[in-house]
Amino acid sequence: MLSRDQCDHFRRHGYLVIEDALDERVLEPLRSEYHGLMDRLYATWAAEATLPDAESFEEKLIAAYQAGFDWFQPMDISLPGDRIEADTPMHLGAAVFDLVTAPEILDIVEDIIGPEITSNPIQHVRIKPPSGMLAADEVRAHVGGTDWHQDRAVALQSADLTDMMTVWVAITDATIENGCLQVAPRLADKILPHCPYRQTAIARGFVDESAGVPLPVRAGGIVLIDPMLPHASLENRSDGIRWSFDLRYSRTGQPTGRDHFPDFIARSAESPGTELRDWQVWKIMWETARENLAATPHIDIHRWSSSSPVCA
Repeated sequence: MLSRDQCDHFRRHGYLVIEDALDERVLEPLRSEYHGLMDRLYATWAAEATLPDAESFEEKLIAAYQAGFDWFQPMDISLPGDRIEADTPMHLGAAVFDLVTAPEILDIVEDIIGPEITSNPIQHVRIKPPSGMLAADEVRAHVGGTDWHQDRAVALQSADLTDMMTVWVAITDATIENGCLQVAPRLADKILPHCPYRQTAIARGFVDESAGVPLPVRAGGIVLIDPMLPHASLENRSDGIRWSFDLRYSRTGQPTGRDHFPDFIARSAESPGTELRDWQVWKIMWETARENLAATPHIDIHRWSSSSPVCA
């Protein structure tokens, strides 16, 4: 639960760092689940190409990336924004579900948006290798650096009035060296124009990037982000990975900004029986959405056009 001072800080500044929000009861099963997933992926890739012997999760991830194998989508907890196929991979496991529905997180979210909480499907894993080993054409925000943006602006317009927030969860220590978040020094009072540059990002000149405030946080800590707050990440200039999850929550009954992706009720004071508690049901919901979306025309998740004068 948040103190009054913490709530005031979040509402005034649009962000809040909370150290030690999660303990090993949540983190260790999550790491174990992903280590097992990496072991299976690495074995499959090793049958297709020569890969070095690697022991740790980090070693395998870096070796796979350098060999040209895409580990991101098979590890992500959402479908992609581009064309979805019937076999598009994703990862919806028990430990991830326990993270998304962790009471420690939901208690904090409740203090901000109230007790009727929906798990918003705009959610991702971010496992970022050292920037020096990224491919020259690597532009994905989930793998390399994340450009300045507002979370409100990367949801569809249907959610422009939705009460929502992002909970950024550190699985490894997030430091200035390995690419922690940075935020604008003040909360924006409107959606700033964005452009489809290499990523969907705030148009040049609308944020003083030199004034960014870095937010280092230890593993198990979280960063709360208001959907109007401009934020980005620093580059990972370390020799290791930086691992986090972006989780989003919105007030139940309001548009999520990804209406074609499945959401679920994570907490409800009015109707506790509506809360989803079975991770396998969650997994089936995403698999059903994938099957349906693969058979229909692509739905673009970006509202911004390069033809806008501010994008010139």
